[in-house]
Amino acid sequence: MKHIHFIGICGVAMSALATAFHKQGYKVTGSDKGFYPPVSDQLTSIGIPYYPGWHVDKMTADDDPDLVVVGNVASSTNPEWTYIQKKGIKYLSYPEALAEFFIKDTSLVVSGTYGKTSTSALLSWTLSKLAADPSYMFGGLVDGIDSAHIGNSDISIMEGDEYKSARWDEKAKFFHYKPTHLVLTALEWDHADIYKTEASYFDAFEQLIQMIPQTGMVVVNKDETKAWKIAQKSKSQVLSFGSADADYVYSNVSQNDQGLRFAIKFGNQNQKIEMPILGDYMLKNITACFAMCHYLGYNPQAIADALQTFPGIKRRLEKRFKGDYTVIDDIAHSPAKARNTLQTLRNIYSGKIIAVFEPNTGNRQPEAIPGYDHAFENADMIVIPRLTKIKIDPHASKEPLDGQRLAEIVQKTHPNVHHIEDDDELVSLLKQEATSGDVIVFLGSHGFRGMIEAMS
Repeated sequence: MKHIHFIGICGVAMSALATAFHKQGYKVTGSDKGFYPPVSDQLTSIGIPYYPGWHVDKMTADDDPDLVVVGNVASSTNPEWTYIQKKGIKYLSYPEALAEFFIKDTSLVVSGTYGKTSTSALLSWTLSKLAADPSYMFGGLVDGIDSAHIGNSDISIMEGDEYKSARWDEKAKFFHYKPTHLVLTALEWDHADIYKTEASYFDAFEQLIQMIPQTGMVVVNKDETKAWKIAQKSKSQVLSFGSADADYVYSNVSQNDQGLRFAIKFGNQNQKIEMPILGDYMLKNITACFAMCHYLGYNPQAIADALQTFPGIKRRLEKRFKGDYTVIDDIAHSPAKARNTLQTLRNIYSGKIIAVFEPNTGNRQPEAIPGYDHAFENADMIVIPRLTKIKIDPHASKEPLDGQRLAEIVQKTHPNVHHIEDDDELVSLLKQEATSGDVIVFLGSHGFRGMIEAMS
C-alpha cells in the first residue's frame, strides 16, 4: 500500500490522520468541499496535496489510490465515492482506519459526553513525554505535538467518540477501538440526531463498558453519578477520580486567569501540580490522566513534570485577545458543554460574561430542546448568530431549530438573549456592550466567520 486518498481531508481529525500517514512515508492526497486555516496551513506546510471539490481525474492522476479513507462528507452521489465503489478500491471509514493502523495491544480509550478530547490529548502528551511512544489520536490541536501519531510501543490512546462511524455504519466510533483500558469522563444525553432517546445514548456506553476485559482497567469520574453507575457494570478493575471520596482526589485548588494550582491525593501521597491553562473543569481531565499513567506504572513526580508542560488545546477556553476585555474561543457546541464552560468562566472572572453560541447539528434537533433550560445562567447576555446551514433529513418529522427559534428557547430561562443574523451588527453590539474586565466567549464548533478576529 503506497497511496492513501482522503475524501473529506479538511476536518481536524481527518487531517491529523492524513498527517500521521504522510510522516510514515505514504503518499497522501485529499479532497474536500472547502479548506480553511489552520488545517489548510498545516497540510500545505508538510506537503500534502489537496484540492477543493470532488474530482476523480485528480484523485487518480497517478493511478488509482491503494486505499481511500472516506469521511462523512461523502454523500451517495459523491463522484469519488461512487468511483471507488465501482472499481472495488479498498476504503475505510475514519475509525476503521484507526482500528487497522493505530490500535495496539494495550488500547486506552477516552470516552464520555465531554472531556474526552482534553483527556486524550493530556494522555498522549504525557505518555509521549514519558518516552512511551504511544500511537494516538485526539480531535484537537495542541502546540508541540501532532494530533495523530503511529508509535512503536504496544500502547495506543484513542479519543472514543460516540458519534456514528460512517454513513454506512451507524454504530459509535469507539466500538472499533478494541479497548483494554477506558477513561469515562461524564455522561449526559447528547447527539439527539443519532440517539433519539436518553436510554439509547446510555446503552451505547454500557456496551462499551462491557468490552473492557477482566485484565483491563476503567478510570471513572466518581462525581458524575451516571458515569459511576455504568462503570460498576464492568468486569474489570475500576479506579475512581473526583473532588472527594475517590481513589484519586484533586484538592487545594486555586485558579486565576493565568492557570491552575492544585494537588492530587492518592493513598497516603500528595502530588502538587501547577499548569498554565484556564478552567477548573480541567482538574477532572488532568486527574484522570494522572490516575491512568500511575496505574500503568509511571512515577508520580515524573507524571506531574510531564503534565506541567502541557500548553492546552486550541479552542478549549483559548484566550484569543486580552485588552480592556478578554475574548475566549471554545468549542462548546451543546448546551451541556456551554453550561460547563460558562461556569468555569464565572469562577475566574468577575466582570460580565457575554456568550455567542452556535450549536452543532445534533443540538439543533427538537429532541435537544429540554437541555437548553438554565444552560446559560452564568452568562449575562447571550447572542445567537446566523447559524451555519445544515442538510435537512427529508424523512425527519420536524425541521431543525433555526436561529430565531433557538433564541426563543433560550429566552424561556434567560432574560437577555439576542438573535442577530448580520455578523457586522453582532460585532458592533459586542464592542458596545463589553467594558473593562468583561469576557466575550464564542461557543460552538464552527469558525464564526472572522468575528473573533474582529474583536481584537
